[in-house]
Amino acid sequence: MSGLVNVLVIAAVVVLVLVRQFRASRLDTDRRWWVLPGILAVMALREPDLLDTHHHTESALLLGAELLVGLAMGAGWAWTTRIWVEPDGAVWSKSTKAGVAVWIVGIGLRVSLYAFGAMLGVQQGSSALMLALAGTLLVRSGILTWRAQTLDRTPEYGTAYGEQARSAWKERV
Repeated sequence: MSGLVNVLVIAAVVVLVLVRQFRASRLDTDRRWWVLPGILAVMALREPDLLDTHHHTESALLLGAELLVGLAMGAGWAWTTRIWVEPDGAVWSKSTKAGVAVWIVGIGLRVSLYAFGAMLGVQQGSSALMLALAGTLLVRSGILTWRAQTLDRTPEYGTAYGEQARSAWKERV
């Protein structure tokens, strides 16, 4: 895949994630939250330009640093996301202003890593950024799912007939 396609995929995923996460949305802990990060990781690992062939050690160190920044960014974003339980037991989430700060710091660190790599003469492709984005999304989704599963989701209201629920098929008129 070309670098332009990778950049477009990264931009589309970031826009999709940001738009969805900075408005209230229902968390579904049963869905496959790992699929999108998995697809991004596979796309990144298939690229031959993940490591620079002329600066193998330096590019591997930069990739490791990029992954650490991505994982830390995902954890920070997950822990700054507000989650709550509605009266019907549904779990909702919304990113906060602190989440915006996590994104700004993370992007600043990534730009710094890219500038440092360019200063060293390391050829850097978009696949490293895509792999780090996959790590960010995976860690964030995993922590949010874990946090949501630890919440008490008991509905706050009783049944229509009082505290004891009766099966409708056994009721006779």
